[in-house]
Amino acid sequence: MYKLVELEDIVRIPPRYFSKPLKEAALEVLRNNYEGKVVEGLGRVVSVLDVEISEYGYLTFNDGSLYHPAKFKALTFAAIPQEVMEGEVILVENIGIWVRLGAEEGFIHRSQVFPSREVRYDRDQGLVFDMKSKTTIRKGDIVRARVTSVSYDVHKGSLRIRMTMRQPYLGKIEQIEEQRKKELGEGNA
Repeated sequence: MYKLVELEDIVRIPPRYFSKPLKEAALEVLRNNYEGKVVEGLGRVVSVLDVEISEYGYLTFNDGSLYHPAKFKALTFAAIPQEVMEGEVILVENIGIWVRLGAEEGFIHRSQVFPSREVRYDRDQGLVFDMKSKTTIRKGDIVRARVTSVSYDVHKGSLRIRMTMRQPYLGKIEQIEEQRKKELGEGNA
């Protein structure tokens, strides 16, 4: 889920930015410091959009930079446990599949791909298939999955999203539509 958040920080403006207007310099520094980084509790910062910076700053001993209090708006991406998301399958491996979810990737273990446990992986064709329902998922397919857990590793700058597709109305979008049509057809008969 994308969120627009407002944050506060003390922005360190190095001397090389002194020739620029204060707001422009602060925005550039904040973008360098935050964009692409993972902030625990917020997720990945996609973009710093705007900044309100105090024109009154301060100096510290043995540092030529100026420090200014600032409030800024940022666009972030984070998955929330139990959230249902759609994405494109970008990698199919023996252990599971990876799904592109906007700014991040989610992982679905092979045991969580299909409702049945009879799942096979075909390396040559790059697909995973369910022996019971004869359905397949391969790279490029659009799937719907539910987030089961989210973990942050701020030091490595990573956000781990674990997902499942074992419940009804989760899985490959085409298969969900077929299931829905069958159910509507049976209800009208």
